[in-house]
Amino acid sequence: MKIIENLSMKQKPTLKIIAKELDVSISTVSKALRDSKEISEETKQKVKAFAKLYNYKPNNIALSLKNRKTKTLGVIIPEIVHHFFTTVISGIENYANQRGYNVIVGLSNESFDKEVLNLDMLANGSIDGFIISLAKETLQKKDYHHLRETIDQGIPIVMFDRVLDEISCDKVVVDDIETSQKAVQKLIDSGAKNIAIITTEDYVSVGKLRTRGYVKTLAQNKIQLDESLILKIDDHLNEENHLEKLEHQVKEFLQSKNIDAILAVNELYAITAMKVARAIGYRIPENLQVIGFTDGVLSKHAYPPLTTVSQHGKEMGKQTAELLIDRLENESKEADDKYKTVIVKTEIIERETTKSINP
Repeated sequence: MKIIENLSMKQKPTLKIIAKELDVSISTVSKALRDSKEISEETKQKVKAFAKLYNYKPNNIALSLKNRKTKTLGVIIPEIVHHFFTTVISGIENYANQRGYNVIVGLSNESFDKEVLNLDMLANGSIDGFIISLAKETLQKKDYHHLRETIDQGIPIVMFDRVLDEISCDKVVVDDIETSQKAVQKLIDSGAKNIAIITTEDYVSVGKLRTRGYVKTLAQNKIQLDESLILKIDDHLNEENHLEKLEHQVKEFLQSKNIDAILAVNELYAITAMKVARAIGYRIPENLQVIGFTDGVLSKHAYPPLTTVSQHGKEMGKQTAELLIDRLENESKEADDKYKTVIVKTEIIERETTKSINP
């Protein structure tokens, strides 16, 4: 049989696999397994025969979620105190409400286990699809089974900010490489010679990509890369009870290097660098320029006010909600594999931690 040849016996059968093998949509498979009157008897028999042959066990909760519209979206974010994520949620909710949808927010708190638990708890028939930014621990573990299982059951996911090439789904991002390049180029154009970057460990995608943009821009300007000017921060130092250790690490870094500019890949690193720099005698921006990311409340009220990259969180939220709702309301077979990646434009908000560029 053609079906037996195409599907490995080791491969776990899912709605998506059955749909692909029978050349029908995931929705058709789901409805056929529930004896929907919308599906012809011939198609129902084919689907049920295939499911029986491969001992397919439907996830009744997921099927309920997929087919009983609740007009509610589940949003899972890694942290709530970060200004960027709060603006994304605002953008999601505003757009979703306009389309007649409600929003439920779950918090992973950067934990893989909590992310899995949130996905399981929300996928109980109370929501129609997910919007998610991945926890750092998930990226570190490289365990994405919960995401694949959710998608394979026909539950749509849209990822934003921290996304994965390994998972096929709709995504909304900023061009982190290009954005970092613009920030570093601004520092070079305003006279900086020894530019450092304070970034994350490489398993966090945004930090890795922004570091890549930093390296690329130095090369384009024929500036020799000094690896010692790249400070990668241990994730645990981002927690409130470890901020003194973060300050100590940044202080050691600044005291041991000849640095006249810093690109920080998030607001916390930028504000910490400014605080430590002033304490050890730097004058900002006279002999140390700083650019951060996010453009949150801290950036606006820092002393001096911080030049930042705005990621336009509300627009990112709107785009994620639009992609998810459009997919929920278009269940045609053609939509199953044509995933989109939307790139949201960024801009540099100039304040007082950078020098004006001489014409």
